[in-house]
Amino acid sequence: MKGSYILLIELLEDSEIQIGKLGRIGFQKGFYAYVGSAMNNLEKRIERHIRKEKRLFWHIDYLLENAEVREVIYAESSKREECRLAKNLERHFNPVRGFGSSDCKCKSHLFFSDNLEDLRSKARMGFNGRILRKNL
Repeated sequence: MKGSYILLIELLEDSEIQIGKLGRIGFQKGFYAYVGSAMNNLEKRIERHIRKEKRLFWHIDYLLENAEVREVIYAESSKREECRLAKNLERHFNPVRGFGSSDCKCKSHLFFSDNLEDLRSKARMGFNGRILRKNL
């Protein structure tokens, strides 16, 4: 299955985290939405993000060492939709500049909110009703 996904993540305390080559970033306690896509195997990509034991590779891997995935919203698609989804979230939430977007022109693929319900609602809007959900 190919498609795009949004991880809804909770960070329990203010943290400064080294994010690979991006550098040290200060993160506020609260909720984050991370937008990604997997054009080979969506299920395996999501499983990898949820798994705690893994080699640190993507920006999100470094954040997830200190945070928890609370929910995954995803949809099948043969097209990459992560930039469109990121632009939708950027209209509503503060982006973490440069995070997860080193291979595109987006400001970020990670967005902060102190309100999980608001973040969840806006994340779902981007999928235009074509969503599947995984509660964790």
